[in-house]
Amino acid sequence: MPRSIAPVPLTSKSFEPFGDVIAIESTQSPMIINQGNTHRFHDLAKLTLTDAGGKAGVSIFRSTPLPIPLTLKSMERHPLSSQAFYPLSGFPFIVAVAPPGKMDATAIEVFLASPDQGVNYHPGTWHHYCLALEKESKFLVIDRVADDENCEEVELPLQAWLHIDLSGISRA
Repeated sequence: MPRSIAPVPLTSKSFEPFGDVIAIESTQSPMIINQGNTHRFHDLAKLTLTDAGGKAGVSIFRSTPLPIPLTLKSMERHPLSSQAFYPLSGFPFIVAVAPPGKMDATAIEVFLASPDQGVNYHPGTWHHYCLALEKESKFLVIDRVADDENCEEVELPLQAWLHIDLSGISRA
Protein backbone atom coordinates (compact mmCIF):
# COMPACT_ATOMS: atom_id res chain seq x y z
CA MET A 1 0.00 0.00 0.00
CA PRO A 2 1.38 3.46 -0.88
CA ARG A 3 2.55 5.54 2.05
CA SER A 4 0.87 8.83 2.87
CA ILE A 5 2.63 12.05 3.79
CA ALA A 6 1.36 15.51 4.73
CA PRO A 7 3.27 18.53 3.46
CA VAL A 8 5.21 20.58 6.00
CA PRO A 9 5.78 24.34 5.69
CA LEU A 10 8.69 25.24 3.42
CA THR A 11 11.60 26.87 5.28
CA SER A 12 15.15 27.64 4.19
CA LYS A 13 16.53 25.35 6.90
CA SER A 14 14.34 22.33 6.08
CA PHE A 15 14.89 22.70 2.33
CA GLU A 16 18.67 23.27 2.51
CA PRO A 17 19.65 19.68 1.52
CA PHE A 18 17.68 20.06 -1.74
CA GLY A 19 18.24 23.67 -2.78
CA ASP A 20 17.28 27.21 -1.91
CA VAL A 21 14.05 28.87 -0.86
CA ILE A 22 13.59 32.03 -2.90
CA ALA A 23 11.90 34.51 -0.57
CA ILE A 24 12.45 37.68 1.38
CA GLU A 25 13.55 36.53 4.83
CA SER A 26 13.10 38.84 7.80
CA THR A 27 16.84 38.65 8.51
CA GLN A 28 17.86 39.96 5.08
CA SER A 29 18.85 43.56 4.62
CA PRO A 30 17.95 44.88 1.18
CA MET A 31 20.23 46.91 -1.05
CA ILE A 32 18.64 50.33 -1.53
CA ILE A 33 18.86 51.30 -5.21
CA ASN A 34 17.22 53.60 -7.77
CA GLN A 35 17.58 56.76 -5.69
CA GLY A 36 16.05 55.05 -2.67
CA ASN A 37 12.89 53.92 -4.46
CA THR A 38 13.71 50.22 -4.70
CA HIS A 39 14.72 47.58 -2.17
CA ARG A 40 16.74 44.86 -3.87
CA PHE A 41 16.90 41.50 -2.09
CA HIS A 42 20.03 40.23 -3.77
CA ASP A 43 21.40 36.81 -4.70
CA LEU A 44 18.58 34.69 -3.23
CA ALA A 45 19.60 31.38 -4.85
CA LYS A 46 22.75 29.52 -5.86
CA LEU A 47 22.08 29.09 -9.58
CA THR A 48 24.21 26.54 -11.44
CA LEU A 49 23.32 26.94 -15.10
CA THR A 50 26.35 27.04 -17.40
CA ASP A 51 29.00 24.80 -15.79
CA ALA A 52 28.27 22.03 -18.34
CA GLY A 53 27.79 24.43 -21.25
CA GLY A 54 24.50 25.85 -22.41
CA LYS A 55 23.03 29.15 -21.27
CA ALA A 56 20.63 30.49 -18.69
CA GLY A 57 17.01 30.57 -19.81
CA VAL A 58 13.90 32.21 -18.41
CA SER A 59 10.54 30.54 -19.10
CA ILE A 60 6.99 30.63 -17.81
CA PHE A 61 5.34 27.30 -16.99
CA ARG A 62 1.56 26.93 -16.77
CA SER A 63 0.78 24.10 -14.34
CA THR A 64 -2.56 22.34 -14.00
CA PRO A 65 -3.31 20.67 -10.66
CA LEU A 66 -3.28 16.89 -10.54
CA PRO A 67 -6.51 15.13 -9.54
CA ILE A 68 -7.27 14.58 -5.87
CA PRO A 69 -6.36 12.32 -4.16
CA LEU A 70 -2.88 13.46 -5.14
CA THR A 71 -0.53 10.55 -5.78
CA LEU A 72 3.13 10.88 -6.81
CA LYS A 73 4.04 8.25 -9.37
CA SER A 74 7.22 9.71 -10.85
CA MET A 75 10.15 12.00 -10.09
CA GLU A 76 12.72 13.83 -12.20
CA ARG A 77 16.10 15.51 -11.82
CA HIS A 78 18.44 17.77 -13.75
CA PRO A 79 22.00 16.50 -13.22
CA LEU A 80 23.75 19.32 -15.12
CA SER A 81 22.10 22.37 -13.58
CA SER A 82 19.85 23.91 -11.01
CA GLN A 83 16.22 24.73 -11.78
CA ALA A 84 14.35 27.58 -10.09
CA PHE A 85 10.57 28.07 -9.82
CA TYR A 86 8.81 31.21 -8.57
CA PRO A 87 4.99 31.38 -8.45
CA LEU A 88 3.28 34.13 -10.44
CA SER A 89 -0.38 33.33 -9.72
CA GLY A 90 -0.54 34.06 -5.99
CA PHE A 91 -1.33 30.49 -4.90
CA PRO A 92 0.52 28.08 -2.61
CA PHE A 93 2.04 24.98 -4.22
CA ILE A 94 3.47 21.58 -3.30
CA VAL A 95 7.20 20.81 -3.48
CA ALA A 96 8.17 17.12 -3.42
CA VAL A 97 11.92 16.33 -3.35
CA ALA A 98 14.46 13.60 -2.69
CA PRO A 99 18.25 13.78 -2.31
CA PRO A 100 20.60 13.45 -5.31
CA GLY A 101 21.97 10.01 -6.13
CA LYS A 102 19.98 6.86 -6.75
CA MET A 103 16.26 7.57 -6.44
CA ASP A 104 14.98 6.40 -3.05
CA ALA A 105 11.22 6.83 -2.75
CA THR A 106 11.40 6.41 1.04
CA ALA A 107 13.50 9.61 1.17
CA ILE A 108 10.90 11.82 -0.54
CA GLU A 109 9.95 14.88 1.50
CA VAL A 110 6.96 17.11 0.76
CA PHE A 111 6.68 20.83 1.52
CA LEU A 112 3.97 23.45 1.18
CA ALA A 113 5.29 26.65 -0.40
CA SER A 114 3.44 29.89 0.26
CA PRO A 115 2.51 32.22 -2.64
CA ASP A 116 5.56 34.40 -1.94
CA GLN A 117 8.11 31.56 -1.89
CA GLY A 118 9.93 29.95 -4.77
CA VAL A 119 12.44 27.13 -4.88
CA ASN A 120 15.75 26.49 -6.60
CA TYR A 121 16.58 22.80 -6.91
CA HIS A 122 20.30 22.09 -6.74
CA PRO A 123 21.76 19.98 -9.58
CA GLY A 124 20.77 16.32 -9.29
CA THR A 125 17.99 16.87 -6.71
CA TRP A 126 15.03 14.63 -7.45
CA HIS A 127 11.73 16.50 -7.59
CA HIS A 128 8.21 16.15 -8.83
CA TYR A 129 7.09 18.58 -11.49
CA CYS A 130 5.21 21.65 -10.27
CA LEU A 131 2.22 20.69 -8.19
CA ALA A 132 -0.25 23.52 -8.42
CA LEU A 133 -2.96 23.37 -5.76
CA GLU A 134 -5.30 25.88 -7.37
CA LYS A 135 -7.08 25.70 -10.73
CA GLU A 136 -4.05 26.73 -12.82
CA SER A 137 -0.80 28.31 -11.69
CA LYS A 138 1.99 30.03 -13.56
CA PHE A 139 5.63 29.86 -12.53
CA LEU A 140 8.66 31.83 -13.64
CA VAL A 141 11.36 29.22 -14.29
CA ILE A 142 15.11 29.82 -14.57
CA ASP A 143 17.08 26.86 -15.84
CA ARG A 144 19.70 25.65 -18.30
CA VAL A 145 18.99 25.77 -22.03
CA ALA A 146 21.12 23.48 -24.22
CA ASP A 147 20.80 20.83 -26.92
CA ASP A 148 22.00 17.97 -24.70
CA GLU A 149 19.73 16.04 -22.34
CA ASN A 150 19.46 17.40 -18.79
CA CYS A 151 16.31 15.73 -17.49
CA GLU A 152 16.16 12.21 -16.07
CA GLU A 153 12.74 10.83 -15.19
CA VAL A 154 11.89 7.75 -13.14
CA GLU A 155 8.56 6.01 -12.72
CA LEU A 156 8.07 4.86 -9.15
CA PRO A 157 7.03 1.23 -8.69
CA LEU A 158 3.45 0.84 -7.47
CA GLN A 159 4.55 0.01 -3.91
CA ALA A 160 6.57 3.27 -3.83
CA TRP A 161 3.76 5.58 -4.91
CA LEU A 162 3.21 8.37 -2.43
CA HIS A 163 -0.17 9.82 -1.45
CA ILE A 164 -0.02 13.50 -0.47
CA ASP A 165 -2.40 14.17 2.43
CA LEU A 166 -3.96 17.56 1.70
CA SER A 167 -6.58 17.37 4.46
CA GLY A 168 -4.96 20.20 6.43
CA ILE A 169 -4.66 22.54 3.43
CA SER A 170 -7.40 24.85 2.24
CA ARG A 171 -7.81 24.87 -1.55
CA ALA A 172 -9.60 27.41 -3.71
